[in-house]
Amino acid sequence: MRWIEMGIEIAGFKTIGVIGGGQMGAGIAQVCATHGLQTVLVDVSDNQLQKAKSGIEASLEKLAGKNVIDSASRERALKALSFKNDMQALAGCDLIVEAITENERVKVEVFQKIDKITPATTIFASNTSSIPITRLAAATSRPGQFIGMHFMNPVPLMKLVEIIPGMTTSEETTRRILDLAHALGKETSRSADYPGFVVNRILMPMINEAFNALMEGVASAEDIDKGMKLGTNQPMGPLTLADFIGLDTCLAIMRVLHEGLGDPRYRPSPLLVKHVEAGWLGRKSKRGVYSY
Repeated sequence: MRWIEMGIEIAGFKTIGVIGGGQMGAGIAQVCATHGLQTVLVDVSDNQLQKAKSGIEASLEKLAGKNVIDSASRERALKALSFKNDMQALAGCDLIVEAITENERVKVEVFQKIDKITPATTIFASNTSSIPITRLAAATSRPGQFIGMHFMNPVPLMKLVEIIPGMTTSEETTRRILDLAHALGKETSRSADYPGFVVNRILMPMINEAFNALMEGVASAEDIDKGMKLGTNQPMGPLTLADFIGLDTCLAIMRVLHEGLGDPRYRPSPLLVKHVEAGWLGRKSKRGVYSY
């Protein structure tokens, strides 16, 4: 990487745009800015932008307090970040990472909007955890410069980024995104463009089966989580993890797997469906499998 007038350049990227001020988008913006990249975080909601700004500031303070980052990195991140409620702010970005709701129609609409206002050289990446990259890329005029870049939550702490080239993604785009991820201190795994990719293809059926076990009275939520946590050495049980991810997100991914693979083993658990219908979405709604 080399220093330039307004920051640094990594893998040919100088300015990064992130769409979506939720937990994932804010985390991606924080990591990029911590490494000195000029980063603009865009969300249509001013309230969400303020939440993202406050969350990033608190996260950086916490990481600095634990000596995970030094004070210089913290200050560099704060100076490199900007928060905007207008997509036009993305017009000069070299890379735009979309991190909005796991809804294909909404994602397509967003990519079609930014496709019209960005230079032909801008690369698009989606943080989708399950939606086919090839289909999203086809909605733009630059399918060769479109790729999946699936970060893990919480982004500043989790090392993995799943890289998913679509059928039309160029090798140059893939190489640059791999280089960028590694420069951001991440490990990468590369997945073919199939529903759920690798991580969620394996993880979500486990969470779904935990809901089925709970629904059938096999064990309590606490005992299901304890069994998987202590019996398989996972950092948290599947139902606790589902609440952390968001039950609506888990359901959306299971539906993509069920539709895309056509196998009944991916049918969403009726209990998971009922929780989402009730608005019990996990930590973000203060109630999911557990109350918060």
